[in-house]
Amino acid sequence: MINTVSTTPFEGQKPGTSGLRKKVSVFQQPRYVDNFVQSIMDCLDGTEGATLVVGGDGRFFNREAIQIVIRMAAAKGFGRIVVGRGGILSTPAASNLIRKLKAFGGIVLSASHNPGGPEGDFGIKYNVGNGGPAPEKVTDAIYARTQTVDRLAYEDAPDVDLDRIGETQVGGATVAVIDPVADYQALMETLFDFDRIRALFASGFRMRFDAMSAVTGPYAKAILEGALGAPAGTVVNGTPLPDFGGHHPDPNLVHAKELYDLAMSADAPDLCAASDGDGDRNLIIGKGLSVTPSDSLAVLAANAHLAKGYAQGISGVARSMPTSAAADRVAAAKGINIFETPTGWKFFGNLLDAGLVTICGEESAGTGSNHVREKDGLWAVLLWLDILAARRESVAQIVREHWATYGRNYYSRHDYEEVASEGANALMAGLRGALPALKGKRFGALEVANADDFAYHDPVDGSDSKNQGVRILFADGSRLIYRLSGTGTAGATLRVYIDRYVADPAQHGLDTQDALADLIALSRDLAGIARHTGRTEPSVIT
Repeated sequence: MINTVSTTPFEGQKPGTSGLRKKVSVFQQPRYVDNFVQSIMDCLDGTEGATLVVGGDGRFFNREAIQIVIRMAAAKGFGRIVVGRGGILSTPAASNLIRKLKAFGGIVLSASHNPGGPEGDFGIKYNVGNGGPAPEKVTDAIYARTQTVDRLAYEDAPDVDLDRIGETQVGGATVAVIDPVADYQALMETLFDFDRIRALFASGFRMRFDAMSAVTGPYAKAILEGALGAPAGTVVNGTPLPDFGGHHPDPNLVHAKELYDLAMSADAPDLCAASDGDGDRNLIIGKGLSVTPSDSLAVLAANAHLAKGYAQGISGVARSMPTSAAADRVAAAKGINIFETPTGWKFFGNLLDAGLVTICGEESAGTGSNHVREKDGLWAVLLWLDILAARRESVAQIVREHWATYGRNYYSRHDYEEVASEGANALMAGLRGALPALKGKRFGALEVANADDFAYHDPVDGSDSKNQGVRILFADGSRLIYRLSGTGTAGATLRVYIDRYVADPAQHGLDTQDALADLIALSRDLAGIARHTGRTEPSVIT
C-alpha cells in the first residue's frame, strides 16, 4: 500500500557537481532526505517496472537514507531495486551495475572524500542510465522540483535487511541485496592481465593500499589480496566505518601523510596507493616519488595499450580544465583526440558515449575510462599494476622516462578551505573584471598571452557551460587558474592551480613548490587572496 503525506520545501537543495551535499545534521531533519528523493522521483518518467541501483560508501546515516530510497522507489513504480550488501557500493561499482543491468538509473549515497560520522557530511547523487552523474538539465529539474514539492509517497513496508543477500518484496518491487564486489571484480578481470600481476607479486613486489576505512576496503581485499595474491596486510584500513575511523578520506599528501612517509622511507614498498570515501579517487606513490594526478593521467594514457582491455589503443583523452596539460602532449604525440572540459565527471560522459575518448582524468585524484561512467580509484591502481608488471620498471623509472619523452609539468593546487563565501565571490568577481586588461601584461619574466573565464561547448549535445573558472595563460605555457569548488558543505573553497611546463630534462629534478615559487607568489597578489579571504597561506597544498 502506498502512503502519501504532505510536505513543504526546504531551501538550498540544489545539487552541485556531485549531487546534494550537506552536513549530516541537515540531512537528519525530518523530511529532508524524503523531499530530495521525492524530487528526484518526480523528475523521472518511464520507471514502471524498471530497475534502480542503490548504494553508498557506508558513511554515517547511509543505512537510514537507503531505507527511505527503497520505499519511495517502490512507490514510484520501479520493479526491481538492487542494493549492495550492507548498503555498500563504491561509486564506480554502482556505475558498472547500472550499465550491466541496463538499469533506469541509480541513487548513490555519498559525500565522496568529505569526512563522515555524526558531525561529518552526507550526500545524495542521482546517476542516469549510462551509469554517469545526472547532467545539468536533470539536476536543474530536480532542484526546481525541490522548490515546489508538496507531497511524499512511500510504499508501506518494514525495513529491508541490508546485511542478507537475497530478495525481498516491497510492494510491487523486488529488492535484491547483492554482493557489492563480484560484478566489479569480474569487470576488472576483463581489462587487466591478472596472471601477469599475480606473477609480479610472486616475484617479491611489495605494495601498500590504504582504503582509509572507506568503501574500497572490501574491493581491494578481494582483488589485491584475493585474486591477485598480494600478501595479507597489503590492504590497510580495509573495513568501511561510518566515520571512516576518524580519517579524512581524501587520498592526498596531507590526509594520507602516513602513506607518503612510508613511500619515502628506506624500507618503502614498490607502490603505495589509496582511494577515497566512495572509491572514485586514487593516490599513486612510488618508492621515493609521488605521482601527481595530472602526471598519472598522462602516464596511464601513454601506457594503456599494455593492458589487454586497451590493447587496440585509445581513441582520445579528456581532462578537466584545471588539470595540467601533461596529457595534451601525450595525445599530440599519439595523434589522438584531446578535450578540455569543466570540472565534474558528468562532462566526460558524452565524450565517452560517443567514442571520442577512452581515458579521462581530473587533477583532484580522479581517473577513469570508458569501462564505467565515473572516475574509478581502484581501476587506476590496477592499471598502474598492470603497466608495472608489463614493463618491470619502478614507478620512478616510468615517470622519469615519461618526463624525458614529453617534458614535465610542474603542478600544484593550493586550497583555501571554508573561507567566507562573500569574500570568495568578491575575489572571483574582481578577477573576472580584470580579465580584459590582463592580455599582454608582464609580471617579471611572465607575459600574459590570454586570460578568460573558461566556457565549454559540448561537441556531442551542443550544450554550453559558462563561468567555469578564471584562466590566466602565459606565453611560456604556464597557467594560473582560479575556481570555487562545489564539493564542500561549509563556506567556500577557493582552489588555485599553478602549472609550469619545462621541456629540458636537466630541469626535471626540482622541488615542485620551488619550481613554481614565482607563480605561487603572483597567484596570491594578482587575486588579492589575503585581502578577500583573510588567509595568507592555503589550508592544503597538493
